[in-house]
Amino acid sequence: MFKDLYQETMAAITANKARSGLTILGIVIGIASVIALIAVGQGTQDSIKTSIQSIGSNLIMVMPGAQRSGGVSGGMGSAQSLTLDDAKAIGQEIDGVKAVAPEISKRYQVIFGSSNTNTSIVGTSISYQEIRSLEIDTGVFLSAEDVSAMRKVAVIGSTTRDDLFGAGFDPVGKTIKVNNINFKVVGVTKSKGGSGSNTQDDQIIIPYTVAQKYFTNNQYVGTISISAESEEMIDTVQEQVSALLLERHDKTEETTDFRIMNQADIVSAASSITETLTMLLAAIAGISLIVGGIGIMNMMLTNVTERTREIGLRKAIGAKRNDISNQFLAESISLTFLGGFIGIILGWAIAWGIAQFASLNTSVSWSSILLAFGVSAGIGIVFGYYPARRASRLNPIDALRYE
Repeated sequence: MFKDLYQETMAAITANKARSGLTILGIVIGIASVIALIAVGQGTQDSIKTSIQSIGSNLIMVMPGAQRSGGVSGGMGSAQSLTLDDAKAIGQEIDGVKAVAPEISKRYQVIFGSSNTNTSIVGTSISYQEIRSLEIDTGVFLSAEDVSAMRKVAVIGSTTRDDLFGAGFDPVGKTIKVNNINFKVVGVTKSKGGSGSNTQDDQIIIPYTVAQKYFTNNQYVGTISISAESEEMIDTVQEQVSALLLERHDKTEETTDFRIMNQADIVSAASSITETLTMLLAAIAGISLIVGGIGIMNMMLTNVTERTREIGLRKAIGAKRNDISNQFLAESISLTFLGGFIGIILGWAIAWGIAQFASLNTSVSWSSILLAFGVSAGIGIVFGYYPARRASRLNPIDALRYE
């Protein structure tokens, strides 16, 4: 019986190849769009996660809170509330802390000869390299003597090196000018990738003692970066740091003048945004699937009309309602499955092409493929049910008399 149904289905589909092909095309476009756009969304999400995870090892960041003036908030990070003593206390009094580094960050115009660039200047300690998982490409990182002696030395990122000196140039030993102050380049960090204003490839690292003396002239720091001993210790360390700073600043949780974030928080927030974006892209692409489903319903209704006499003849020789219904439903599902299969291949190819030629990360997951097959089957059943039901309910006498 299944073999007969298969043969009848293939015969009906191939009877009008042009119509079947155009109907399948709607499903192909819809499925390919869904897979390609989901691949772009998931690839972007993976890229953001990797970028965030690369900024440090088991990282916890303490930042100033909002500064208020006349009842007006200046926004998070605008207050001057964190000090070097806070950073030292965290390193000495909190269990589970692997390393602590104060950070003073500000953007300046940097000059070398006739070249210049605007980049982030980060004043910090030698622990910054370990906390931020930085590797040195050429030269060395800051030393304890550089910090204590307030030496005007700098470690630059690969992007900053390319902007100032040209790609591949070794700038170690060269002198750059930051805010009219000369700094000797002692090292270049390996590229970690990423883009935007916060990439670690586009920054210059100097001793925090130098940054305080020449750039801020106070004891406040912009951020305190902390590396926990293990991923399992992050939450515990974060709670202890919060309690310690509340005590040191004589604040309560309602009046706190700082905020604490860790990598897991940042990844979670970024993932939430990219997941929403991916769902939006999939929903937009899904509209074409609905259009394709309507096309299948239209074709099947046309088939029912054209094959009215055939349906009447089948019923006259003993075919039951289920037989007629199953035949038309099988045709509808076959069209959507065929379109879905081609759409998956096309969507995969489009995602690969985007990754190769548009420099965007894409990730085709098995879940999106299974979703595509499920959607194809659903469309075949939902949009094929009404034409199949209509065909099965035709009166055989009226059908045989149909011209």
